[in-house]
Amino acid sequence: MKKNWILSILMSIVLLGGTLIPAGAYASAADDTTTATSSEESIVDYDYAEEQQLTAEDQEFLDYLEALEATASYEKKALDAVAGDTYITSSNRKSFFLKLNNTVIPNYTKYVSKLKQIKPENAELKKIHNKLIKGSYAQLEAYQLFKKSVSKTTINRTVFKQGNDKIAAGRKSIEQYHKEIKAYGESLGFEM
Repeated sequence: MKKNWILSILMSIVLLGGTLIPAGAYASAADDTTTATSSEESIVDYDYAEEQQLTAEDQEFLDYLEALEATASYEKKALDAVAGDTYITSSNRKSFFLKLNNTVIPNYTKYVSKLKQIKPENAELKKIHNKLIKGSYAQLEAYQLFKKSVSKTTINRTVFKQGNDKIAAGRKSIEQYHKEIKAYGESLGFEM
């Protein structure tokens, strides 16, 4: 029971990232807003006897999820900064550029860097984690393309579209990661 509760909290943090920004959101003409839910719950300590019941593979999985939790703050800062910017015009171009330059790209770069530092020993978990890295890196490239597209007085729509394509590719990889990490957790007996 405690095992499921801990996993639920950690997975809510993991699943928060990467799917908050819908593909193509930046170039859409609608005024949609993306909302982020806060997953700032902390893990409650559990007693040593319950910890001993975990297998080595279970413990590695929980350690992996805890390592992901350490990266979440950078991702959240980046995604919160771009939330709501769904339609870019010449009038909001400069403010969007500043958000990308000062908040989004630096924080998302740290997020991707921290993801790359996570090195699961389990081959299957490593393969799954690489999909998260691949998708997150594609999204970082998208933010850099968005920045490039709005860096001049006129918006470069071609580069902007390339950024949207990168977001879509990154999102696809991240969604695959979510599907596989859920199946992996369930194969270990975690209720997800």
